[in-house]
Order: sequence, then structure tokens, then C-alpha cells
Amino acid sequence: MRFPSDDELTGETDALAGLVPTEWPEDFRSGFACLVGRPNAGKSTLTNALVGEKVAITSGRPQTTRHVVRGIVHRPDGQLVLVDTPGLHRPRTLLGQRLNDLVRETLGEVDVVVFCLPAVEKIGPGDRYIARELAELRTPVVAAATKADTVPRDRLAEHLIAVDRLGKEHREFADIVPVSAVTGEQVDVLTEVLLGHLPPGPPLYPEGELTDEPEQVMVAELVREAALEGVRDELPHSLAVAVEEIVERPRREGDQRPPMLDVHVNIYVERDSQKAIVIGKGGSRLRDVGTRARTGIEALLGARVYLDLHVRVAKDWQRDPKLLGRLGF
Repeated sequence: MRFPSDDELTGETDALAGLVPTEWPEDFRSGFACLVGRPNAGKSTLTNALVGEKVAITSGRPQTTRHVVRGIVHRPDGQLVLVDTPGLHRPRTLLGQRLNDLVRETLGEVDVVVFCLPAVEKIGPGDRYIARELAELRTPVVAAATKADTVPRDRLAEHLIAVDRLGKEHREFADIVPVSAVTGEQVDVLTEVLLGHLPPGPPLYPEGELTDEPEQVMVAELVREAALEGVRDELPHSLAVAVEEIVERPRREGDQRPPMLDVHVNIYVERDSQKAIVIGKGGSRLRDVGTRARTGIEALLGARVYLDLHVRVAKDWQRDPKLLGRLGF
């Protein structure tokens, strides 16, 4: 991933004249923050809570995030662009290695890093692995004790002490903030802390814009989120989604209804047995996936949607460079 250069940002601002404010407070701050942590540390849920809208898919399964997602937080005194990444982990496949490379590339190009450490779990080898990686950065690192609402206060206090100790072992954290994305507790505090680490500068995106993810990527992510619900443990790592096309149906003259879009999507798995899991008996699970995903897609696109889902087998796609390229990795 590459962030825009100063010249590109200047060009974007010129092109968006009238959209991006031409005046802003003298002490206005803007920049990028990257959320990192081991898989299932609450990064995507926290991204959505900070933005105030759903811009990243969430799931109880690890390795849900496959793409870097930008969420944009607008404040009177600053603009914070959040970059949600896949969880750093010891890779076992080519896909895992590419996801790790994506995280490392992103870490070197942001203004502040948020290290998510869930309060519900003790500090473990995965956290220490990430802490060692972050120790090599010059970028300030803020530790966020996520899921703070899920443990008693005394357990949370113990966790915060353990987080502080982890920082002292590798590299001192700039701040430590307990936060709950579910209840909203301390979300505003974390926002203030992150804004404090950004450089002075103008807004980077127009007011009201919440993400710069392409619509097709977000549609694919909504389908994948729906497909991950209620499946067995091995399936999330073997499931990918690609949008083939989004086509608006012709409308009759005088039709005042919202447009109807035909959205054609392929769901890829690695084995026939996984295909059967996704489809379900008599196609029941696939219909359920379509129903859940369509609601989010219609809200995203502002139109009625006919969602056409097909499940296809792409054997060992996580280890095949050509297939990974076709699927956007």
C-alpha cells in the first residue's frame, strides 16, 4: 500500500475544490493511524467505533480482514484517517506472507500506530512477536486495551500493568488507553490521544467522506462477512470473494423507484467439501448469506439489489501466486 505524496495531495485538493474546506483552524491536525494486533484483537470493530459507521467487516473468526481499509474520523480540530490491517501472525501460506508484508509496508507510512491488546486475553507470544516488530519503528505507538467491557475492573487493571510491562520490555508505549468499541467507553479519549500524535495540516478528505474503499471491494467484504457467520473454524482462511460486475437494470420512463442493480459475486473456496458447507443443504446457507449481505449492500449502494452468488472451487488458492493475483492479493 502507498499513501499519497504531498504533490498528489495538493493535486487532489485542487480537484476537490469546494468539497475540501479551504479554511481550517490554525491548530488543525491531520494524518494517518494504523491499527495492528494479532488476529481477532478487535481492530475492525474499533475502526468502526472510531469512525461512527461500519467501514470494516467484523467476525468472531481470526484473519477476517484481508484488505487495508481506511476509515475517516472528522473532528472540528482534526481529521484522523484510520488504516485497519490484517492481523500480524506467523504465516503458513503465501497469502499469510503477503498479508504480513502489507502490514509492514503500512507501518512505515503512518503518523501513529495503535497496538490492539484485548483485555479478555493475557499477553501472549503473538503480542510479543508484534511488540518486537514495532520496536524497530520510529513512529509513536499507542497501546489500546480493547474489549475493556468484557472483564472486571481488577482484571482490567492487571491487564494494563501487563501491557505497560510489555512496552518496557521492547519499546515504551507513547500512551496506554483502555477502550470498548461495543459500549463506546473511552473511544473519544482514544481519538483525542491519536489526534495529539498527528502533525499540523489541512484536511485530507472532504467533510462527510468515511472511507475511500472502492464500492466493489466493500461489496465483496460484506458478502464475505455474511459467509463467515456460523461456519467451521477452517473455512475463513479458505474463503475469498470477488465481485464480477455491478450492472444497473434499464428503467421504464417515469419509474420513480430507486434503481435496481444486478450484483454478480463469486465466492471461492479450496475444496469441494468447503463448497458444500457454504451452500448448505438444498442451498439454505447460501440463501441466508445472500439475505444478510443484500441488506448491507443496498444501504451501501443506495439502490435495490439483486444479488447473484456463485460458489466456486479454486484449489489451494492461498498458495497459488496466479490465483492470489486474480483475487486481489
